[in-house]
Amino acid sequence: MNQSPSMRTTIAFSKFTFWLLCLGIMLGCQQSKDYSQENKQAQAAEQASENGYKVIGIKDGDTVELLKDGKSLTVRLQGVDCPEKKQDFGTRARQFTSDLVFGKFVQLEVENVDRYGRTVGTIILPDGLSLNQELVRNGFAWHYTAYSKDQELARLETEARAEKRGLWAGPSPQAPWEYRQSRRGKSATSGNTETEEEGTATQKTTSPKASAITKGGKVYICQSKGSKIFHTDPNCSRLEQCKSTVATITLGQAQKEKRTPCKTCAD
Repeated sequence: MNQSPSMRTTIAFSKFTFWLLCLGIMLGCQQSKDYSQENKQAQAAEQASENGYKVIGIKDGDTVELLKDGKSLTVRLQGVDCPEKKQDFGTRARQFTSDLVFGKFVQLEVENVDRYGRTVGTIILPDGLSLNQELVRNGFAWHYTAYSKDQELARLETEARAEKRGLWAGPSPQAPWEYRQSRRGKSATSGNTETEEEGTATQKTTSPKASAITKGGKVYICQSKGSKIFHTDPNCSRLEQCKSTVATITLGQAQKEKRTPCKTCAD
């Protein structure tokens, strides 16, 4: 059947209109999807602002990671010291903290920033309780008296001891700082040390402090951004806290980089 020119024009126009309408619908759906995504992101940001910071990681009982402004923030709890991973109750203390805060929004009361760049402060749980206090109250942490004079933490530890809660149920629990000190002593005797960082053991070879006296002597540095010191002892307690790579360089190189000696191990 032959179609007249006017009929062909009408059909072509109808097809064009149809496809134009389809395109409009597709664009509208995409815009709606984009708006929905932006709305969800805005709601998430608003929730984070209202409810605090989301806990995204548990390093150990007294150290957690928060999500702040889209970045990870390491927080060391003020005034408390949990057992180390290899100590009794080390794993249980970490689990206790995880059960209370992981994946939840918490408030952070900042005390200061320590020499390792970690934020030191108090974590406030969704129910308003203090994570710092709950760890001590339930026998999963010591009151860290070397860095805290908090009377409430002192009272809670006394109470937990009397009630034999958690680690206090044992005959003679060893304080974490004493455990760390004894481990460093054993490492110096054996000629190497094992340090734990997120469950991975690494070995560092010892070298006499005297080797750093000459320009060619070896010293040890933490290759983190904020580190401006060098260590003469690879077993130094401060070097063990390094969150980055530990490197060996000469004393001359350390001085060229304007590094100063660590007060703990270079005396």
